[in-house]
Amino acid sequence: MGDRDRMTSTLTHYWRILKWGRTLARHGALIEIERNPRSPARLRRIVRLARFGARVPKVPRYAEAFAALGPAAIKLGQTLATRPDMVGEDVAQDLLSLQDRLPPLSWEVIRPAIESGLGASIESKFASIEETPVGAASIAQVHRAITTDGRQVAVKVLRPGVEAQFFDAIDTYEWAAAKMETMGGELQRLRPRLVIETMKRWTARELDLRREAASASELADGMEAEPDFTIPAIDWQRTTSRILTTEWIDGIKLSDRPALVAAGHDLGAMATRLVRAFLRQAIAEGFFHADMHQGNLFALADGRIAAIDFGIMGRIDRRARVWLAEILYGLITGDYKRVAEIHFEAGYVPAHHNVAEFATALRAVGEPMRGLAVKDMSVGMMLDSLFNITRDFDMQTQPHLLLLQKTMVMVEGVATALDPEINLWETAAPFVRGWIRDELGPEAIVADRIITDLRTFARLPELLRNIEARYPSPGGAPPSPPLKEVTVVRGDGWRYALVALGSGIAGAGLVALLG
Repeated sequence: MGDRDRMTSTLTHYWRILKWGRTLARHGALIEIERNPRSPARLRRIVRLARFGARVPKVPRYAEAFAALGPAAIKLGQTLATRPDMVGEDVAQDLLSLQDRLPPLSWEVIRPAIESGLGASIESKFASIEETPVGAASIAQVHRAITTDGRQVAVKVLRPGVEAQFFDAIDTYEWAAAKMETMGGELQRLRPRLVIETMKRWTARELDLRREAASASELADGMEAEPDFTIPAIDWQRTTSRILTTEWIDGIKLSDRPALVAAGHDLGAMATRLVRAFLRQAIAEGFFHADMHQGNLFALADGRIAAIDFGIMGRIDRRARVWLAEILYGLITGDYKRVAEIHFEAGYVPAHHNVAEFATALRAVGEPMRGLAVKDMSVGMMLDSLFNITRDFDMQTQPHLLLLQKTMVMVEGVATALDPEINLWETAAPFVRGWIRDELGPEAIVADRIITDLRTFARLPELLRNIEARYPSPGGAPPSPPLKEVTVVRGDGWRYALVALGSGIAGAGLVALLG
């Protein structure tokens, strides 16, 4: 019975792939796979079969193709937009324009979905709610409302039945990606299964609106140091896994440049605030909004920037952030040797390659970009050049950098639209330099060492008790009670070092007394 189920599943996968392939072919979206000499021969044969008899346009329409396939394919297209190394720079750029918009569902369908999601009647939670949505996407749509206590809010509700649609499609995407990797060569290096795993993670967060709410709350905490960038407050009493209620944002979309100018906003200053906010998220906090397109960003009357839609978020651990900051600063200052060494230290480049050769390859990418305004360069082109280097030096795709690369291109686009003269390198340099100084300067190194020593000291009593329990001395006194946990609060710079030093001295004193 199990084999029959698997056979049925395989036939279903093949049928879905063929059906989707026909749609992609009619939009010319398979042309590059067939033309690319790096594509495995088996894959090219499958593509030729999919387009057989189809009227293929001369100019491929990638975004239209994925939109025509429906909600799950829209998310897949947005994921592939982060992988110019896999689909090519032109395709990635086209997919960045993929708009996650669908016709809204009627109020007759949405009203019971809201009440079911809240587990209560609409009247018990809201004084009024607009039946016409302010936005509709593949997963959810948003309605403006006023709560029973008089606050204006945005109510986001999942489309009924959307979970089943997505997980059916993702099941086939995973199957197809696994098949592609077995073809070996370039496809194996590019790790298509990782693309689908990334998409699956995004989708899981977007299909549980409590997780989106938690992401917004966490980002708001992390951005307290950037008062010019704000996150709408979450109404937790009106938020569930299927309903998200947030503070209403009353501002001008950053995509509406004429309205921003008419309102008297300083667009150059706003572009700088946006870049700083992104750097704060990605480098200082390691948790960033990964869908920062113009439609998700608003200018408030006081000049602050507000962000919405926290379904897609990126996270980078501290170790990777240190490497990232050093790489960015190395490119900014032209220290390509150090950038190359970081890649080898991080294990991004296999050890059999030559560090000096890699540094030269990086110089070929970085030097043409330094000192230019955004209007005279393209981060997208630079990333494409970097991806070519990764291929030449056998670098595997790094999961934690996929979303970051996409978001960097997005932020560049928004910043350029606001201020074509902005220089991203010059804007980023002071922030990156300051963060490296605080995190890697002498005081931080001393503090980190003290923290490590303190933790070692704190473990000594337990170690001694374990030794006594294993090798008890005859007639010995009973063991001492355990020490309380010592909590160390980390601040910045020398304050951090002094706090840690004081705690370390106290901890060492306690250990000495116990001895």
